[in-house]
Amino acid sequence: MHQRFVLVTGCSGGGKSTLIEELARRGHRTVEEPGRRIVREELAGEGSALPWIDLAAFARRAIRMAVADWRRAHGRPGDEGWIFFDRGVIDAASAFQVATGRRVLAPLARRYRYRPLVFLAPPWPEIHAGDAERRHGFAAATEEYERLANELPALGYETRLLPKAPVAERASFMLAALERG
Repeated sequence: MHQRFVLVTGCSGGGKSTLIEELARRGHRTVEEPGRRIVREELAGEGSALPWIDLAAFARRAIRMAVADWRRAHGRPGDEGWIFFDRGVIDAASAFQVATGRRVLAPLARRYRYRPLVFLAPPWPEIHAGDAERRHGFAAATEEYERLANELPALGYETRLLPKAPVAERASFMLAALERG
C-alpha cells in the first residue's frame, strides 16, 4: 500500500541522502535516489544521460528507475513499516517536464502515489556542496525546490518542511510526524 511510501524531496544538497542513511541506520527500509545511481552508472560507462549533458535523457531514465523502485516496494505486501524514498517518480517527472515541455507529471503522479504527507528539504546554503554527481549550483537547486514545493500541493500532497537541524533531529522529526498521522 502506498501509505507506507514516504517521499523525501526538496532542495538538491539539502541533506536528503544523509537523512535517508540515518533512517536506514535506524532499521527502516529506504530507497536510494535514482539520480545519483544514474549519474554513477553513466560516469562509469562514459554515458551521456547526465543532467548537465542531456537532461531529457537523464530524466527519462530517472522516471523508469523511480517507477521500478516504486513497483518493487509495492510488490512486497507482507512488509510492515515505512519505506523512505530519496526522491521518486514526482521528482523525475517534474525534471522531464522542464527538459521537454511534455506534460507527464500529473498522470504519473496519479498512478504512482506516495503517502499524502511529503517531507521537503529546504534550501540550506550552509550544507549545500557540489560533487562529481551534483554539478549544479545553489541557485539551480533552489529553483528546483521552489518548483517541487509548488507542484506537490497541486498533486494532492501535504508538504512538511524539514527543520534545519542535525540529521538525528531531522529523522526524529519525520518519524514523530508520521506517527501522529
